[in-house]
Amino acid sequence: MADFVAAIDGPAGSGKSSVSKEVARQLGWGYLDTGAAYRALTWATQNIKGLELDQLPEVDLASEFDYAISIDPDRYWVRVSGIDVTLVIRSTKIAEAVSEVARVPAVRTYMKQLTRALVAECPKQGIVVEGRDITSVVLPDANIRLLLTASEEVRLKRRSAEVGASHTDQVAKQVTHRDNADSQVVDFMTPAEGVQLLDSTNLSFDQTVSAVVKAIEHADFED
Repeated sequence: MADFVAAIDGPAGSGKSSVSKEVARQLGWGYLDTGAAYRALTWATQNIKGLELDQLPEVDLASEFDYAISIDPDRYWVRVSGIDVTLVIRSTKIAEAVSEVARVPAVRTYMKQLTRALVAECPKQGIVVEGRDITSVVLPDANIRLLLTASEEVRLKRRSAEVGASHTDQVAKQVTHRDNADSQVVDFMTPAEGVQLLDSTNLSFDQTVSAVVKAIEHADFED
């Protein structure tokens, strides 16, 4: 298991994925995108028999959901039943359906166990783990826990820049929908006790990465 675990939470479009990956790259650590598992399972509900959405509460996901993910920030991939779904799970179709999957209690329980297992198997010195409710529910004992946020306007601009200006309306729908849906399950805008808040509204990408790296190095020094 990694000696140091950094948990990063935040709302849609906050930049937690890209920032976390770059932080892991600079530190030479592992990187775990926990949201990919939810997206991959969403893809599975649409493409694999026996994993349909209405069946999820009754399915033994540990045995039926054949999921694998790379924790190397430079060689990132996601697979389901041996199928590379790295790109397809980023589609609009998946983005607009993932909240329905994520709100299933049995799914969240499984994902918590899956994340902890992947962290325990990390062979590197440290690992950066990002995703919803990571700091408060999944990894409350992480060495450092950060809530990365930004204003809604900035988050929409950042997400639009990622997918292209022509998809602005879709981006707004996705970000707002994810925020509204996920807020019914977990409070991801207010840092839990012991969680550091980092508002990147007025920070560039590089400045945000530097701020996270410094926070990690400070926590490591204190330990």
